[in-house]
Amino acid sequence: MRRTALTLCLAGAATLLSGCDALGIETATTVNARKEAEGKAIGSACRHAVRSIEDCFGGNPRASKAAVFAGWKEMDEYMRENSIVGMPTQPEPAAAEPAPTGGKAAKSSAS
Repeated sequence: MRRTALTLCLAGAATLLSGCDALGIETATTVNARKEAEGKAIGSACRHAVRSIEDCFGGNPRASKAAVFAGWKEMDEYMRENSIVGMPTQPEPAAAEPAPTGGKAAKSSAS
């Protein structure tokens, strides 16, 4: 009788604990896998945007350098094999400075 109760308790505990993923509780392996995947995505995006690996590291200091490099390298190989041309990012247009107004209004606001 005692073994049956113990077995039922262990089975119940195992069932309850298997639902931890549904609760959003992340394990260390899940966190590491997510960070590595994000680093690879950053690296591959940098390569596709024709950015150097150094610029990629500088722009993403919190990402793992090893994962960023792995993603950059994988994308580089893929682009070379399939003759894909990179898509450089377009610089943002410079904000137009307001033209200075002439006359007394400009002089009175300056003093």
